[in-house]
This record gives sequence, structure tokens and C-alpha cells, in this order.
Amino acid sequence: MAQESMTTNERLWAAIRLEQPDRVPVVPLVTAEPAAHLAGMTLAEVAGSNQKAIEAYRKVLSKFGGWDSMHGGPITPLQQQVTNIYPMKMRIPGRDLPDGYMFQLVEEEFMKPEDYDRICEMGIDAFYYEDYLWRITDLTPDDVQREVTNVLTMWPEFDAELKKYDMRPLILASDFHPFFRLSLMRSMVAFTQDLYYNPEPVERTIKQITKELIPKNIAIAKGSGIDTCLFTDERASAFYYPLAVFERFWWPYTEEIVDAFWSEGIVTVFHLDTCWDKNLPYFKRLPRGSAVVGLDSTTDIFLAKQVLRDHLCIHGDVPASLLSLGKPEEVEAYCKRLIDEVGAGGGLILGTGCATPPDCKPENFRAMIETGKNYG
Repeated sequence: MAQESMTTNERLWAAIRLEQPDRVPVVPLVTAEPAAHLAGMTLAEVAGSNQKAIEAYRKVLSKFGGWDSMHGGPITPLQQQVTNIYPMKMRIPGRDLPDGYMFQLVEEEFMKPEDYDRICEMGIDAFYYEDYLWRITDLTPDDVQREVTNVLTMWPEFDAELKKYDMRPLILASDFHPFFRLSLMRSMVAFTQDLYYNPEPVERTIKQITKELIPKNIAIAKGSGIDTCLFTDERASAFYYPLAVFERFWWPYTEEIVDAFWSEGIVTVFHLDTCWDKNLPYFKRLPRGSAVVGLDSTTDIFLAKQVLRDHLCIHGDVPASLLSLGKPEEVEAYCKRLIDEVGAGGGLILGTGCATPPDCKPENFRAMIETGKNYG
């Protein structure tokens, strides 16, 4: 173990504030699925039970010794649907899929063009729970209430496990960018047609969702004592759309959200899948230290360091392919390069590119954690 002079939380926030920590903080995204695999359990077990998911995390933390902050938690796929995390129909292992399969999201055009006006009139949460949820699931209202209750009641037990390793959650407040949420609900092809041929309702709806999500997530962050908010998007990058679309439908609302959070002392933690190379310079416009830019290994993280050096912290980006197919010495070498180059001068949280894959080799996961804890 490297010489340590900070607590896990002090180390994490030193990196976020662009200060030099005693060592790089290590924060992989570990959802219940890779936790199950690393614990020798099936994906169906954790998909159907919060207690099984907590058991998986308990085994993984014991086996690998913990790390600096928990990103991910023992929430089931169904609970992610009923709490409006994934607004899509699902196929779940043990129910619709074999026990060893990852749960799947089904992209169909469940939201219709007229629903833009309905969201603006009702609000996104009211629309989701009074109408849209029943289009994508066969659950009853009692089922939904039971799952929401299960999410709330399982948390103290999971939090107690984290405290054994001096760990806190990276985030509790979490949302999708309105652009991303609408793309998932409309389906990508239909949403893209709307952007080009019927843009005004899209723009009105993004404004409405933005207006709602800001106070809601500020309240969650402040109430939890975790002054971060996870903000996810994987469909607004230049990988999919020209910068003119990004500039009109994504960036202004991102600035509004980040500024609102920052005014309350809340740091936005971006989770940005796909390649954002061409979009990176825009993030330099955000207030210094107001955000963490999480990358999934398709964006050039070394370019991101050049662009955002001493302005925003970067989180990432050990590739899923390396963790699943590589060798421990390859994982170690890549982590060292990240620490040397992206971590130079501070501003790096070492983590996974997107999430730890559900077929991650245990020896590769250990190599990532141990290199972060011991190198440099």
C-alpha cells in the first residue's frame, strides 16, 4: 500500500477540486451485475433480489479490500425501471433471459409525437407515472410501490457495508440529460427525425424537463449530504450528431443545469458514453471545478486531459475489453499510464470506461484496484 495521508473522501474531493491527492482515488463503476460475477453468483440472483445483490457486494468488498468511493449499488433492473432510471421495456435474467445473461433494454417507439405537449403540460414525472410507465411494463401500481419501498429499505444495510471500508457513495442524486431521456423514450430514429423535422416541440420539452430536474436533484443531493449529481448521456456526442444539433439541444441546458448545481455547491458528475472528442472544448466553458467528466474509453482520455487540464476532473477509463479479455499486466500498464499522464498535476479519478463488464476477470479487476492504490 502506498503511503496514505488522506481519508478516502478527502482523496476523492482533492481530485475533484483539482488538487494533488496523496494518491489517485480509485472509483470503478460496479453495478450489481459485475458484482455478482466477481462474487461467483448468477446475474439472475441479483436481478431478482436486493439482498442477493448486497451479498454480492459484501463478497466483492471483502475479496478486493474496497476502494475509495462506491459508484453503483444493489438496485435491480426492475427497480431502475420503476424509479425512472431506464424509461424502456426490459428483458430480465431469470424471467425473460437465461440466468447468466445481462438484462436488456428494448428500444421501441413507446413515446409518440403528441406526448411532447403532454410532458410540457403534466411535467415529466407525472407523465411517467400516470401514463408512460404502464406502456413499458405489466406491473401493477402495488408492484411499483413495493419496489420503490424495497429500494428505500435496503439502503441502510448496504451503506453499513460501505462504512466498513471507509467508503461513501460517489453519487445519490442522479438523472439523465433531457436529450438522452427523450431519445430513449421516443427511440433514436424517431427522435432524430423530430430534431430535424419537428424541432420546436423537442426544444420546449427539453426546457420543461430541465426546469423540473434542477430543484429535484438539488434537494436529493442536499438531503443526502453527498454534494454530487450524476448526469448521464450517450447520444448527444459528435459520434451521432453534428455540433449544430449539440449546440442547440444539449449544451445550453447542460450549462444551465451545471450552473444551478454549482451555485448550491453541487458538482455534476458526467457519465459520457461514446466519443466526445469534438465536444470536449465546450466543457472548458463550465466553471472551474464544477464538474467531473467521466469517459468510457471511446473518447480519447489523453486528449481530454490536454483540453481540460487544471479545469475539470476526469474520471476513467480502463476499457471493458481490457478488463474482460486482457491480462493483469496489461491492465496494470494502462492504469500506470493513466496515472502518469492524465493524473499529472491532479484531477484524475481512476475508474472503468463506463461500467465494470459483467464478465470481468477477477485478476484484472484486482490489478486495476491494486495499481491505483499502490502506484505513484
